[in-house]
Amino acid sequence: MEEKITSPQVAIEALLNFAVTNGLMEDSDVIYTRNQIFSYLKISAINEEQLHNPEQLYNGCKTASSMLKFLVDDYIIRGHMEDTQDKRDSMEAGIMNLMMPRPSEINKEFWERYAKDPADATDYFYKLCRASNYIQVDRVNQNIKWDVASPYGDIEITINLSKPEKDPKDIAAARNKPPSGYPKCLLCVENTGFEGTHSHPARQNLRAIPIKINNENWYLQYSPYVYYSEHSIIFNERHTPMKISGQTFHKLIEFVKAFPHYFIGSNADLPIVGGSILTHDHFQGGRHRFPLERAAAYAEYRHTKYPDIAISQVAWPMSVVRLTAATMDSEGQLCELANHILNNWRNYSNSAADIYAFTGDTPHNTITPIARLNVNGQLELDLVLRNNRTTKEYPDGLFHPHPDKHHIKKENIGLIEVMGLAILPGRLQETLKQGTKEEEIKIKNEMGQVFLEVLHDCGVFKDTDAGREQFKEFIKHILN
Repeated sequence: MEEKITSPQVAIEALLNFAVTNGLMEDSDVIYTRNQIFSYLKISAINEEQLHNPEQLYNGCKTASSMLKFLVDDYIIRGHMEDTQDKRDSMEAGIMNLMMPRPSEINKEFWERYAKDPADATDYFYKLCRASNYIQVDRVNQNIKWDVASPYGDIEITINLSKPEKDPKDIAAARNKPPSGYPKCLLCVENTGFEGTHSHPARQNLRAIPIKINNENWYLQYSPYVYYSEHSIIFNERHTPMKISGQTFHKLIEFVKAFPHYFIGSNADLPIVGGSILTHDHFQGGRHRFPLERAAAYAEYRHTKYPDIAISQVAWPMSVVRLTAATMDSEGQLCELANHILNNWRNYSNSAADIYAFTGDTPHNTITPIARLNVNGQLELDLVLRNNRTTKEYPDGLFHPHPDKHHIKKENIGLIEVMGLAILPGRLQETLKQGTKEEEIKIKNEMGQVFLEVLHDCGVFKDTDAGREQFKEFIKHILN
């Protein structure tokens, strides 16, 4: 596309054609939008001969990146903006925003499609978010991905190259200016259409779909740096802290019933074992079958009070209790049993396994829950047992990546990695480049094996004969 772009006007015409072709706007919007973009980019000298030239229009590009890059480069060359990554991102998002439908129009289209087929509604919305460059498709495609065989099935590995490094100029600007406090965080609905600041990324082209969960107002959006297919974020309208409770399970199941082609899960609600944002209640979902879902059970139990629910211990490096409902009508039993397990785990200690529920009044035990319809169409909950206790030997966390694996992974192990998809730092790309193709394959396998050991570190009951017996003791505890 770049070789055909000879001027900002040509890039704009290509972009307008791209927007119409990809459903961001209609033909009747083109003249109005063209003028809006001219104004936004401070383009006053218009050469009409460069308008409507078929040879210079969009010719099937899958993303708008090349057109946006040309326009932003030109804007910088003309002296209107300093060249930093944050400012580039904001300008690109602002241009795309001018070609997007208003939130109310997108919502109307989404729910009309949903009435006929929920999957068609999310397909429409996902395609729109990709075309609008909110989902950074070209950056995501830079990520390096591979699978590694393990005793638990294939584990998925990703080296994350999609998030750009912070520009030193942006860092300096953020240091010199206090945060605005609006929006309160990256998950607040007020991010919709937000220009961005020195300390807050641009979100002009963000759109979110309002949904009801458990009689509360929530929103569905996609992650700009999708780690898997249709990586969704479902967030509370209110800026309220993460909290795993009995109501959490009802919310997860209600979402799965509304969007049966998606899974949904929550990060744990405590530091170290939780996600990166604990200040805003949210879930993550999407259209992906993770390694954890494919993992087999090695023992099954029943609780006399909840006869329609199978309770399984899952063959996985972390400690997973799987609950599977016999029928869709067993939803009540499923949620009640999950709450029963949560409440028991909150207060459970086992000195032989180094598990202590409290240090003084400070709680350590919580759960990472995941809900789905399994391959048999049954409602299923995976409850991953977590503990965030620290010790003198492991000040970063006893059930956290241990120091000998920090060269591969040091950060918290959240929902996505719990399910068997590693998100490794971009610096590891250089390691892969150091050898031959055969050596690269060997290094990739070694990275995968180290990540597997990271998951073992995070398991509260170790996947050994002794650990499985300790895990069984907890299962017996909840059965009684």
